[in-house]
Amino acid sequence: MKKIFVVGAGIEGHEGFSRRALELVRQGEVLFGRAHHLALFPDFPGEKVVIDRNFSEVVERLRDTSLRAVVLSSGDPLFFGIGRQLLRNFRHDELEFIPNVTSIQYAFSKIKEPWDDAVFVSAQGRDVQGAVDRIIAHDKTAILTDEQNTPPVIAGEMLRRGRDGYVAYLCENLGMAGERIVQTDLRGLLEMPATRLNLLILIKQYEAPGEALRPLLGIADEAFSGVKKSITREEVRAVALAKLRLRQDMILWDIGAGSGSVSIEADALLPNGRIFAVESDSQCQEFIREGLQRFQARNVVAIAGEAPECLDALPDPHRVFIGGSGGKLWSILEAVDGRLPVEGRVVITAVTLDTLTLANEFFDNAGYRIEVTALNVARTRPGTDYKLFEAFNPVFIIVAEKA
Repeated sequence: MKKIFVVGAGIEGHEGFSRRALELVRQGEVLFGRAHHLALFPDFPGEKVVIDRNFSEVVERLRDTSLRAVVLSSGDPLFFGIGRQLLRNFRHDELEFIPNVTSIQYAFSKIKEPWDDAVFVSAQGRDVQGAVDRIIAHDKTAILTDEQNTPPVIAGEMLRRGRDGYVAYLCENLGMAGERIVQTDLRGLLEMPATRLNLLILIKQYEAPGEALRPLLGIADEAFSGVKKSITREEVRAVALAKLRLRQDMILWDIGAGSGSVSIEADALLPNGRIFAVESDSQCQEFIREGLQRFQARNVVAIAGEAPECLDALPDPHRVFIGGSGGKLWSILEAVDGRLPVEGRVVITAVTLDTLTLANEFFDNAGYRIEVTALNVARTRPGTDYKLFEAFNPVFIIVAEKA
């Protein structure tokens, strides 16, 4: 059976090939790799093929050749490396990987920091907002940057969101003659141009004020920015979040997010998940941004757009909360139904019988299991001589589970 051997080279200048890796290269008849990898074997007697941007040609050569092929890669071929592309084009049993030390391993060893609890983010060719979404969701992150998403750009986006409190290690030209590792903070990165070959490590040192003060559940209504009608009240939030039955790694859509109160409170319940707060009103969008910064929400992404049109770009949800629909509830539910997995849950808060009736009709026709809770809340008024209760409008909490 044809076998392609994919051999990793360690950090530049310290390639450190194992005995088996060297033996595989010695036995190889055609050697694939980038120019600087091929240069490590000047006496290779067989054919050398340079891997450039046109990877499809490399795939065709590998498919067509009857020679014993060896592919050289950087570090671990399956860690942000060529291994992923090869697995898309060849059967698993056609490939064998021989990993080496990665630049990230090398960098953590240089700063003498354990890396088993670190998260790895590639900002290469990606939107900086998406990269920062992942960075702020974790305490220790190694980031692969590029010419656009440089360390100063990443630091600037984090500071714009009020995310201070990180120690930063800018690791440049690792393993090369010009190797440099500088310890600083996010503000220091703003004034520190980086070389093209760099790796950024961010380690959280202290909590921002919003994180230290936020309870796990039960944030007071007054803590959120917004007009009263845009805030899902504390008691309603508590019941709605319980009905969602969240697990730590789920994706939650919060449609008609209003002040963002449900998203922000769900953030603490989904430490490894993602929350998309969808809101079309520009004033409420500002309330959401203020709330995300105040409470340092880690896993919430604000989506400025109108549902259901803007939902196409979001990953499929496990849970959906609908606090407002802008008169488009039926079309929103159609879009949700097409994306929700079996046993996925939708929770809707309704203050009118019209919304209750329409939601119940849709879910009944679609074969969902339905439960409706009528919630009546009354609170004592603070600062009065007598303990009088102030009653709020009843809220219907509709829970629908996809059968």
